[in-house]
Amino acid sequence: MRDKFDARAIFVALWCALLLLKAAVAVRLPLFVDEAFYWQESRHLAWAYSDLPGLTAWLIRIGTWAFGEGTLALRMPFLLLASLVPWLVVRITAREVGEREGWVAGIAALLLPLSGTLGLMALPDTAMVLAALMCLDAGTRLLRGVDYGVALQLAAGLAIGALSHYRFAAVIAVGVVALLVLPQGRQALRDPRLWIAIAFGAAAWTPLLAWNFENAEAGLRFQLVDRHPWAWHPDGAWFIAIQALLATPLLFAALLWAGWRGMRDPRAPLRFIALSGGLVVLGFFLLGFFADTERVSFHWPLPGLIALLPLLPAALRRWPRWLRAFTWAGAAIGLAAVLGYYALVSMPELRARTAALKWYPSNFAGWDVLADAVREELAAMPADTVLVADNFKIGAELGFALDDPRIPVLDHPLNRNHGRAPQLQLWGLQLDGRAELAGRPALLVVGATDVKFRALLGRYQWVCERMGSLPASRVVNADRGAQRFVLARIPAAAPASGGCVTPTLAHIDAPAPDAEVAGRFEVVGWAVKDVAGIESVVVTLDGRPVARARYGLANAWVGEFLQGGSRDPSHPDVAFTATVDATGLSPGRHWLGLEITGRDGSVERWAERPVRVGPARPDAASGGGSTSP
Repeated sequence: MRDKFDARAIFVALWCALLLLKAAVAVRLPLFVDEAFYWQESRHLAWAYSDLPGLTAWLIRIGTWAFGEGTLALRMPFLLLASLVPWLVVRITAREVGEREGWVAGIAALLLPLSGTLGLMALPDTAMVLAALMCLDAGTRLLRGVDYGVALQLAAGLAIGALSHYRFAAVIAVGVVALLVLPQGRQALRDPRLWIAIAFGAAAWTPLLAWNFENAEAGLRFQLVDRHPWAWHPDGAWFIAIQALLATPLLFAALLWAGWRGMRDPRAPLRFIALSGGLVVLGFFLLGFFADTERVSFHWPLPGLIALLPLLPAALRRWPRWLRAFTWAGAAIGLAAVLGYYALVSMPELRARTAALKWYPSNFAGWDVLADAVREELAAMPADTVLVADNFKIGAELGFALDDPRIPVLDHPLNRNHGRAPQLQLWGLQLDGRAELAGRPALLVVGATDVKFRALLGRYQWVCERMGSLPASRVVNADRGAQRFVLARIPAAAPASGGCVTPTLAHIDAPAPDAEVAGRFEVVGWAVKDVAGIESVVVTLDGRPVARARYGLANAWVGEFLQGGSRDPSHPDVAFTATVDATGLSPGRHWLGLEITGRDGSVERWAERPVRVGPARPDAASGGGSTSP
């Protein structure tokens, strides 16, 4: 009895603390790009969209209607739905295994990192996980006999899942297989009430199917064909390592072992739970060898992992006390690490320190700085100026910041790669060229870090062909340039023909990022600017000019490297070198950058990279290795 109440007290205290902590983080966490697009969908309410069914957009609309504007209001419905998930795990486990085990499984649902942070962002996974648990709960109950209450719950879970995401189809398929495997499941399938529930759930797919029927199956083709290579690739082998890291190794191993034990349990409900959770995890593991690896997919098995939680307490009882302690401690550390990551992303000063790292959170960063710059530029332009975004990310994030869901967007590989291009076309928000501005001026915002560096010049040239000119009126460097945007004022009248001047492209070849320098050291690199050319290059340290570079050295490789071919009149003499004196700097990390002046008078600050200043050496010269971008 004492153990039962202790477990319940721990669960309730942890549930309350975690809900408050997630709400506090949700207030400050910048909007993720997908959330911003879902917000845009919520301002164009429909039954289905090119990327998702309608439920996510509806929940966001409810949140902003009930709680006002802002990130917390937008995320509030998802926080509330996610708060139900641990209680549903407790309910299932308490009924099928025991009351104390229910509270223990609920604690595990709170500590499992992806489950514990569920609802922190306005993403479709929240409703989908809740729907999967509702169906799991109904499935275990109907094995004992079908009644109207079970049928109603199953119908509701199937409908919520169908309105959440295409991926819920995998949950349905696994549930059907689990029922067919079990004699009690096959008996339940003979009851007409169950088929009425299934028919209701199937009907919930109608809006999504109708949207695809009316739009040449664009959503289905993206989800099932375009985004997946459907060819064997060995990257799927990383699945186990990634899932073990995200779920924490010991807890992940315990869940898999619990699922294996559950499949041999004589009790049908526990076998159903084991089959449902285990087949989802196994299915996504096998899919990983053939499916998309470019976009985030580590969260796909979450419904399966959560489904295995009711089996966890009994499995853990067989482990030594010290191993159980390490399991719980590891899960708590994992949850703290994920929450800590979101807290770091929420703090600009800490986020900027990650600017040179591969895991820099670009999809969260720079939008507030960009929105401020856009407001200032628009205030200085005519009242009829049209704000134009380079891609759906910029359009959605600026739309949220400026409360304008109708920002036109240029065609972009990102729009197609994320399945958003058809939706933008349906909204009439894809801008195909300058002629559609109807003689009005425009402020064009181009994402300089939204394509690979090698393809950036080609992107600039493509934009020039559609917009007629691309003058860099302002460059926004967020987090030392890890997120970089070019703001271009497009005049109402088309400029005289003479070639399109693009923003500058530059690179520092040496010193390498995080190289140690001391005393006087050499900075080597190159810079190009189509049509206009480069007037001068100045090296900066921590934002202050420290050396004027000698520009005009030969580097024919640059012309071969850049896709689209540079039209800088100085080619191949586009390299530079400068000597920087760091003797007066304090040891430690400093930021090396460039200030580049074009022959057209434009001045652009280039992205900075970190260098480590060490103690001065008698020989005075240090460089670090040469790198290619």
